[in-house]
Amino acid sequence: MVIANAIIYDIHGQRHADVKIENGIVTQIGENLVDEVSIDGSGCYLIPGLVDTNVRLKDTQLSGKNLTSLAREALSGGVSRVVLSGDMQPSVDNEITLEFVQKHYKCHSGAKIECAISALNESEQLSNIALLLKKGGRALYTNLNDDYNLIMRMAQYLQMAKKTLFYQAQDKSLFESGVISDGKVATALGLPGISPMSEVVHIAAMIEIARHYGITIVFKSVSEPRSVELIAQARAQGIAVECEVTLHHLLRSDEACRGFDADAKINPPLTSETKRLLLIDALQKGEIHSLSALHQPNSDIHKDITFFDANYGTTSIGEYLPLCYTYLVKTGIIDMATLVRLACCTPASHIGISAGEIAVGMEADMVVFNPNETMKVSHHHSLYKNEVLSGRVMMAIQGDEVTRFLK
Repeated sequence: MVIANAIIYDIHGQRHADVKIENGIVTQIGENLVDEVSIDGSGCYLIPGLVDTNVRLKDTQLSGKNLTSLAREALSGGVSRVVLSGDMQPSVDNEITLEFVQKHYKCHSGAKIECAISALNESEQLSNIALLLKKGGRALYTNLNDDYNLIMRMAQYLQMAKKTLFYQAQDKSLFESGVISDGKVATALGLPGISPMSEVVHIAAMIEIARHYGITIVFKSVSEPRSVELIAQARAQGIAVECEVTLHHLLRSDEACRGFDADAKINPPLTSETKRLLLIDALQKGEIHSLSALHQPNSDIHKDITFFDANYGTTSIGEYLPLCYTYLVKTGIIDMATLVRLACCTPASHIGISAGEIAVGMEADMVVFNPNETMKVSHHHSLYKNEVLSGRVMMAIQGDEVTRFLK
């Protein structure tokens, strides 16, 4: 198979070339390549499949149906590999649930699914971290913040396994008392606010854990500019900490919550417009290292209720690449090569794999993206519902499997 006339965008930048794929492997990249099967990619971009390491299932329920649905929706949004957060129900804290996820690693016309493991089991004790990491858990996940004895034991396991800690920084006592970011919008809506200290103080503490034990910590879903600043300062000192920010916190502020729109109720909560602009500035400075769609869909019964009682989360992975292109690339905030690094190469490195490059000898893992097409966000529980986005994923090539997406 030859993909002809497309513009290749990967971590090396932009180039015009044909790509030949044989038995699922890229065998040639050049001009005027021929094969019995030729796909005309004129006007399209050929991009490595994106990687999202901060994904949840519908209603956070771990089931075969939800895994299959996620895999297919993710691929349609340009995401070829997802990593589930460890806090599913049931949580990924034992061999049985880990093996269940692994059995659904790849379904037809869907993204590959892997998972982080939960550091704590249902009894709030350490899960069998060493075994689960050895069995294929890609990283360790926790949001624990009040038991540093357990946190230090986690760090020791990570030292031995040479794996990454995915850390969600939030103070339970502060977070559980509010439903929206503390500020003018919360006051106007009469809703209890969540202090920015819920995130910042625990990131500061965990930076010291990373420093002392020499482990890598990826701070998930960072929403406070002060947190980004602390992480950047730590990195300048050689501490292995990284900052992930979600697309929602770059594109929307807490103003989206006006009208009590429960689809704008996400975790962590959207912050002020001033902070959103500071996050955009940090993105352009290179202080944000990876992105996530923060996909956490919910059933109607959990969203078509009052803002206070609604579940956190929004659906977004099916529009991930078009959203990134429309609001980050087309607007000139970042270029396509930077997007590939942020949404593919770096998150892949967090789970110990290589991605983000289209090169001879590599397994085909790419999408054909047409920036000249448009798509309307149709899901009624999307933060971006009814918006018309620029760009559409037309096709995904994974090894020798080709998936075409209809308009």
